[in-house]
Amino acid sequence: MKFDADRLISRTPLLWASFLRDWNRSLRAADHPATTRYNYLLAATQLCGFLGTFDTVRGDGRRDPLAVTKADIERFQVWMIETRSASTALNKHKSLQQFFSWLVAEEELDVSPLARVRQPRKRKKLIPIINVDETRKVLDTCDRRTFVGVRDEAIIRMFANTGARLSEVADLQVDDLDMSLDTALYHGKGGKDRKVRFGPKTGRALGRYIRMRSQHRAAQLPCLWLAEKGAAHLSDNGIQMMLRRRGQMAGVERLHAHRWRHTYAHEWKRAGGDTGDLMVVLGWSSDEMPRHYGASAAAERAQETQARLRIGEDV
Repeated sequence: MKFDADRLISRTPLLWASFLRDWNRSLRAADHPATTRYNYLLAATQLCGFLGTFDTVRGDGRRDPLAVTKADIERFQVWMIETRSASTALNKHKSLQQFFSWLVAEEELDVSPLARVRQPRKRKKLIPIINVDETRKVLDTCDRRTFVGVRDEAIIRMFANTGARLSEVADLQVDDLDMSLDTALYHGKGGKDRKVRFGPKTGRALGRYIRMRSQHRAAQLPCLWLAEKGAAHLSDNGIQMMLRRRGQMAGVERLHAHRWRHTYAHEWKRAGGDTGDLMVVLGWSSDEMPRHYGASAAAERAQETQARLRIGEDV
């Protein structure tokens, strides 16, 4: 997926665009990843567009980001919650905090309009894990006689076998694989790289794909995953669409990459694996993440522990 910040900025009024270009330059200088910069800028341009709705009442907010008020931000958050979700509204809140904090640091503003705006409360959704039988059904839809089938099997096995994020698998380069040591180098959030091992079945699936990939018209591209037609990279959005299609074919509802990530965390905990090691393998820096991931299966693990400990049974 191409994150075209300049195109986003060009859609805003002149004064907004001027500030956003300067902010984007500052973000680049701080080495923020392209995805982070794009999401930050997207939130600011969405706020600008939203304020345009009130041009007939008070249009200065759309023309000038320095005129944005607390009420504007609260109205924008309500709109995000009603048209998207509380989770999306929270993400926009955090992005806008960065923008207006930068304006304060640049001495363009004395106080951020978000200074006294409460964050939207995010409802915790339990993401169901995906069991072995469901994964097999999805893999069974992949025809190894075709390029797409071989490619999709390799992608799915990478998710199931390593618990990686969608963006990490999508961004793999050919050189990120070491087929001698059976390792992949993932480029995680915040520019944090990590090396993970994959198993024999995943290694064989990758080997089949690499051999078939060498005959593709776009074989010279550095990106690992290639689109079926043309000389193009298979984007993260393309992988999302592929998983949705494979899920429908297999009769597995709500199939997406993060279900395997949650499953990986669940199975790791179930096997008694160390939480610190799990954080390293999955690229987490916050202690909150191990509690969140696999939470939908926590009751199952608790019941298994209860049965194993037999508390009160020896009386």
